[in-house]
Amino acid sequence: MIIKAKHHFFLDPFFRYYVLWKMKRSFQSFSVVGKVHDNGLPVLLICNHISWWDGIWTLYTNQQLFKRKYHFMMLEEELRKNWFFQYTGGFSVKKQSRTIIETLDYTAELLGNTNNLVLMFPQGKINSMHKNNFVFEKGIQKILERTKNEIQIIFQANFVDYLSTARPQAYFYVGTYLGTKKVELIEKSYNQFYQQCLNTQVQKSE
Repeated sequence: MIIKAKHHFFLDPFFRYYVLWKMKRSFQSFSVVGKVHDNGLPVLLICNHISWWDGIWTLYTNQQLFKRKYHFMMLEEELRKNWFFQYTGGFSVKKQSRTIIETLDYTAELLGNTNNLVLMFPQGKINSMHKNNFVFEKGIQKILERTKNEIQIIFQANFVDYLSTARPQAYFYVGTYLGTKKVELIEKSYNQFYQQCLNTQVQKSE
């Protein structure tokens, strides 16, 4: 049996306030860059994975743009150690296990509800922020095959720069994917989106 997400009446809103407090203490500034239109559909948020911060940053993006119930996949052993996350939208995956099918079905079930947003890091692990080519794992295709309803796929690319400040400045670029559910096309489109965001980011100066 997988560990399913729960949104605790106290812990979930507390965590959202904690996120904002933590970000204000740790960053000189942070901002969502780009415009997306909320189509009223379930949201699949696809994001690069460069740090521990990514889950917090994407939760902030959800609060600013979509205000959906936030869900994210975690390795089962990590979720058991960090039990708190189950009550803020975390659910488990155990690779090389029979329960992986249950996780895929559960993720598709979440994406069948218009109140939900599901975060996925398609490369499956944390990479250096200097990585600029992304190869998606097979799991995302299997989830999309199970998702029969229409969903809104949103891309996010996170960047951090210091420039002239002692604390880092964080930028969360967003865009809407408008193609089909073919993972090859999504992967290609995400890489193009990321490169465009990177080209914008490297122009920044102070």
